[in-house]
Amino acid sequence: MDDTEIEDLIAAEVRRQTNGLEMIPSENHTSGDVLTALGSRLTDKYSEGYPGMRYYGGCENVDKIENLARDRAKKLFGSTHANVQAHSGCPANLAAYYALLDPGDMLMGLSLVHGGHMTHGLKLNFSSTFYNAVQYHVGKDGYIDIDEMYKLAKEHKPKLIVAGGSAYARVYEWAKYKDVADSVGAYLLADMSHVAGLVAGGVYPSPVGIADVVTTTTHKTLRGPRGALILANGLPSNPLKKPERTRENIPSLIDRAIIPGLQGGPHNHQTAAIAVALREAMQPEFKAYAKQIIDNAQTIATELLKRDYTLVSGGTDSHLLLIDVTNKSISGKDAEKALGKAGITVNKNTVPFDPRSAFDPSGIRMGTPALTTRGMKENEMIQITEWIDQALRHHDDEKMLNKLSKQIQEFAKAFPLPN
Repeated sequence: MDDTEIEDLIAAEVRRQTNGLEMIPSENHTSGDVLTALGSRLTDKYSEGYPGMRYYGGCENVDKIENLARDRAKKLFGSTHANVQAHSGCPANLAAYYALLDPGDMLMGLSLVHGGHMTHGLKLNFSSTFYNAVQYHVGKDGYIDIDEMYKLAKEHKPKLIVAGGSAYARVYEWAKYKDVADSVGAYLLADMSHVAGLVAGGVYPSPVGIADVVTTTTHKTLRGPRGALILANGLPSNPLKKPERTRENIPSLIDRAIIPGLQGGPHNHQTAAIAVALREAMQPEFKAYAKQIIDNAQTIATELLKRDYTLVSGGTDSHLLLIDVTNKSISGKDAEKALGKAGITVNKNTVPFDPRSAFDPSGIRMGTPALTTRGMKENEMIQITEWIDQALRHHDDEKMLNKLSKQIQEFAKAFPLPN
């Protein structure tokens, strides 16, 4: 590469990832095959439209690639329709809303502070600017409050209810959320972005076949490139005819929402990399990987509880943990900083009923997908938890944090990044 400034920064980031422990639950390490597809000449090709219905010539190869990605997504998750063109998770949710709602319609989602995502109705987000939004919450036990969902649905009559989130450690009870939606005639959108890899691995309940629309990113636990899928059941109709807004027409509504509704050309290198990742997720070893993610997270949860840490909901059923560090006399912001100096990357995070601000919250969020990709198992999680505890207990001791960093760098050598 002639651009030595960028080359050096890329190399520095590879060193950071190699020498440290990535524990942000939305992050993972892709395979060499995924990276090869991402860095291919496919990025040079424009292909507005869909396979067999492009606005550009020369799309015979990208048509085959997109069809492979769609077919693999449908097979892996058990849907009859898949759109693979959304550029990432936020545009995927926007496309679903655009397909099913009119501006000003009511949607209902889990509060960001209680584990949801900003696209689920946060006041500062498009989901609450283009639409009216009401938020449901978790109870004091840290579990989603189904009774409140029913109450809010009856009061506000949303046209769409969003299930899923970004900081909820327990199982999403998709069927119960569908009952809430059905009680007021609402669509149910399941955003399984965080747990898609666990669903693919058969160790976490699938919303496909329950929710009207399922959106997901393709990284996180699914271990692919940055990108998104939108899944539904049914078959698309004539693309030249605007379909009625019915459940039967959701595939056509979604496709039209992506293009011409919200996007132009898909990113073909991204589509190819998604197809590669989906094939990898179909292999038997991926099921073992998905199970190990949860085993690792639950091991950390057990070890943290032994050390008197406060876990939101008391534990985890998935890949992530949300930890209130208030009783350790440290803020989430300072905890993130201390762990970072030790070589452990997490993110500060609000916790339910948090009295502090989002910029300096009471909690931290961590997860195990990337550690598991590197081959770490329960014994390694026990050691990592001890390092976490030491870093937080000595968060203002630079000498101690430097010592931990050196220990972690040496430890990480035994677990190289993929390929």
